[in-house]
Amino acid sequence: MQDKKNLFFGVMSGTSLDGIDIVLIELSSKIINIVDSEHVPYTKSIRDKILKLSSPSLDELEESQNFALVHARMTANGINKLLKKNSISPSAVRGIGYHGQTIRHRPEKGFSVQIGNAHLLAEKTNITVVNDFRNRDIVAGGQGAPLVPLFHQSFFSLKQNKRVILNIGGISNISFLVNDAVLLGFDCGPGNILLDQWIYGKKNLTFDNDGQWARDGEVIPDLLNTFIQDPYLKKLPPKSTGRETFNAGWLNKHQLELYDSADVQRTLLELTVLSIQDAIDRFCLGADEIIVCGGGSENGFLMERLVKIIGLPIKKTDELGVPSQHVEAMAFAWLASKTLIGESNNSPNLTGSKGPRILGIVYYP
Repeated sequence: MQDKKNLFFGVMSGTSLDGIDIVLIELSSKIINIVDSEHVPYTKSIRDKILKLSSPSLDELEESQNFALVHARMTANGINKLLKKNSISPSAVRGIGYHGQTIRHRPEKGFSVQIGNAHLLAEKTNITVVNDFRNRDIVAGGQGAPLVPLFHQSFFSLKQNKRVILNIGGISNISFLVNDAVLLGFDCGPGNILLDQWIYGKKNLTFDNDGQWARDGEVIPDLLNTFIQDPYLKKLPPKSTGRETFNAGWLNKHQLELYDSADVQRTLLELTVLSIQDAIDRFCLGADEIIVCGGGSENGFLMERLVKIIGLPIKKTDELGVPSQHVEAMAFAWLASKTLIGESNNSPNLTGSKGPRILGIVYYP
């Protein structure tokens, strides 16, 4: 029987809208053992519902509550499947770090909404759930993001190396680790979010497999120059962003129908690469290497462009023993562990909040 204090579930649903990532970990001070994992994919119908909820619409309050229940049931099914598969009792698990699905991130207005019903998840799994990690930081004057750099510091930092941890999800974000500490962390700009939106509209596909469609296109210089003038890319940290900024409306304002569709995809990929390069060049001086995680790390063409343009050694977290698809879910398991022992788990120097805070609301089974 595993020691209850060491077992945690982490649950993450990112802006790429591919589904729910669930990991079961055994946690100690500097070591994480991944016991098992499960990916619960979103159907086209669910993805469309999330996209609709990401913008104001009629009856959105009821629609959001209905989807919160759906999300919790999907998550509970995945967790219970892992418990049964590994012959683990719910009583052996200390807690679930349940991020939920972001539908609004508006720190400038004082709130962030990650949809999901933690009450139902606790009821269906009989495990303590920690949810709503971002809003405590926001009401203390912060962005509510990034939250993952502290986790990066605990498990990826080296005293002798300056490492950039680059997560390419729907949004790209970086943590700059220097001398065993987090120096900086923020959202660079779009990761997969615009690439996925464009191919979804043109080919009814949820992502560009290995970047093959983008590889077939050519960069449109004038369009790329327009893209990189986006005000968000010029802002200084602390900063965070999401689908509220980079969405179908963002694409539509650029009159992309005037161009070849594959060329647009190629140009959007270059925007992702250049915004990452700019962030590293400006704010990560002296970086020795880049460690990549997230769905974008599976895009072969995107990774090729990063290697060519940035000029630093680049490798995936898999080479450090941490599957690149599991890093964020693992981080929220770790953040939940901090909540449950009453330890601060935000990064005020990165988010801009007034000071250390204990993030997350606890729901007991």
